[in-house]
Amino acid sequence: SPDQVRSDIAALQQVAARPYPLIVGVDQEGGTVARVGSPATEFPTLMTLGAARDPMLARRVARASGEELRALGFTMVFAPVADVTTGPDDPTIGSRSASSSPAVVSEIVTGSLAGYADAGIVAVAKHFPGHGSVPADSHQELPVQTATLAQLRARDFVPFQAAADAGAPAVMVGHIDVRAVDAGTPSSVSAPVVGLLREELGFDGLVVTDAHNMAAVARGYGSGDAAVRSLAAGADVVLMPLDVRAAHAEIVAAVTDGRLPAARLAEAATRGVALMLHAAAGKEPPAPTVVGSHAAVSYEASLAGLTVVSGACEGPLVGGAIQVRGGTEVDRTRLAAAAERAGLAVGTGDVVRLLGGDAPGSGDVVVSLDRPYGLADSSATTARIALYGRTPDAFRALVAVLTGATTGAGTLPVDVPGVDRQGCG
Repeated sequence: SPDQVRSDIAALQQVAARPYPLIVGVDQEGGTVARVGSPATEFPTLMTLGAARDPMLARRVARASGEELRALGFTMVFAPVADVTTGPDDPTIGSRSASSSPAVVSEIVTGSLAGYADAGIVAVAKHFPGHGSVPADSHQELPVQTATLAQLRARDFVPFQAAADAGAPAVMVGHIDVRAVDAGTPSSVSAPVVGLLREELGFDGLVVTDAHNMAAVARGYGSGDAAVRSLAAGADVVLMPLDVRAAHAEIVAAVTDGRLPAARLAEAATRGVALMLHAAAGKEPPAPTVVGSHAAVSYEASLAGLTVVSGACEGPLVGGAIQVRGGTEVDRTRLAAAAERAGLAVGTGDVVRLLGGDAPGSGDVVVSLDRPYGLADSSATTARIALYGRTPDAFRALVAVLTGATTGAGTLPVDVPGVDRQGCG
């Protein structure tokens, strides 16, 4: 419960007895990666915002999410995702990315950073040097990036440069084997890769590693060795070692025997403390009542991103009743609830087919709930729609478009060959 979360975080702060806030971070990107659930507001994926093409809307969404997290006691959020997704071969990022366009990702990321700053929570842009263009999941293995440095500069680095230029307080470095820079070494323990972020992109804020319990690092290094290597490479915060005690002991030993200069450790600690002191000097956390109060913002974002790639742009797309097919049980339940609230009968009538993944489907109206690639080979008698999410407010926006109460203004943020148009916006 919100009260329990706030109480636990306050207790940790009291035990630590430090004159600055603890870094208490959470993965709360919106969409599929949201560690805090009900009663907090469910916000849409970043791809929804990429489809909306509205940095100010991205700012409002981030501010709303940040306010709820601050009200719960969190001081850091591991968002926004600054990765550029490159298509169906991206198994990890997908709709967590705003777009396959570096320019669109940059706009949404900078808007989001401003919103988190408005809320007074420390945002962490992730996952440098870019996880959206590798064909493997770093949770499971070490992905190999085969692009040249020139290609990375023209695509993957662009949003991170925008984030650095916008004054991002922190950047997360992922676990990627960048062959053109430091072959065979995860970027999170690579001085040359962190050096690119610091020297070429000019980022001087806090560098956080991606979680060290992920297979991309954990399979090749012990917890202590990985922690020391990350700090020596220039990272300031080692996130989630598999064995925290072993990591701590090895860091102390490495400073004692000279493998890790004490000055490097002091630099890392100073960045963290300075950032938390800066955060503490900002606005007070909002009242607990803010938690769960932003359904209207979530709905607005989902409606702005909803993309009709075939069928009429205005007017009703279904009759007075719908049959819900596909998706998960939760998806079907949420759509049925939204439909009934809007006066639609559920169980007969037009078939609304929900695509939970990239596989195609058929129906009167076919709706992709995550990435929109499945729409390419789907067969719809009335319309094909990209929703990019499955929150209650996303389904509410879908029903509003299905009934003709309003229109979806989104534009496809990624290339989907075989669709009739990019959207109705």
